[in-house]
Amino acid sequence: MERELQNRLRWLPHEAPPSARRESRQRMAAALRRAIAALIATDPAPADLDALSELAEKLADRLESGPEREISYGFAESANADTPRFEFDASPLMGPGNPIAPPLQMQWKDDCVVGTAVFGQQYEGPPGHVHGGFVAAAFDEVLGMAQSLSGQSGMTGRLVVHYRKPTPLHRELRFEGRVEKREGRKIFTTATLHDGETLCAEAEGLFIQVDLARLERFARGD
Repeated sequence: MERELQNRLRWLPHEAPPSARRESRQRMAAALRRAIAALIATDPAPADLDALSELAEKLADRLESGPEREISYGFAESANADTPRFEFDASPLMGPGNPIAPPLQMQWKDDCVVGTAVFGQQYEGPPGHVHGGFVAAAFDEVLGMAQSLSGQSGMTGRLVVHYRKPTPLHRELRFEGRVEKREGRKIFTTATLHDGETLCAEAEGLFIQVDLARLERFARGD
């Protein structure tokens, strides 16, 4: 019970104010996120694209010339970390410091995890709708967070997604995830995805409990 409480508390939005470095990184990620969306959604003239390409190449050159980021800065996946929520800036799904993240906003509601996100044009699969691969990735993140309700940290062993309706772009979507049961090291989870009252997809996830020391060795490449 104590471990379950600790796992739950680490996700609550009570973290300290962002540092200047984090704020700057999140600001830049937000600008890049806008640029990615605009590149997909607009049709600039070739001359404008050439000029913008030069700026983008200079930006990439400058970033690549900087010092490498330490791996201990934080985890990029919710399922296998035992650290405060603010360590997930790099997550490709929920990280405000990652320009490819929508980002997915997570919070606790009673006995479940709730995630909300708006997917823009850059996530399009079928015309006007979210690519199914991004739906699956978002489910993996939501279920990964939900499995911590069990009081353990684990990694995805199986993810099954049932697509019920096309998931629209540019709408606030709502994910809900919960733990169904535990059997030894196995943690069984389920989740739903809604657009308003419309059920767009459902998912089932099996997570395998992994020792935190092993996760640390995995992160180091041992």
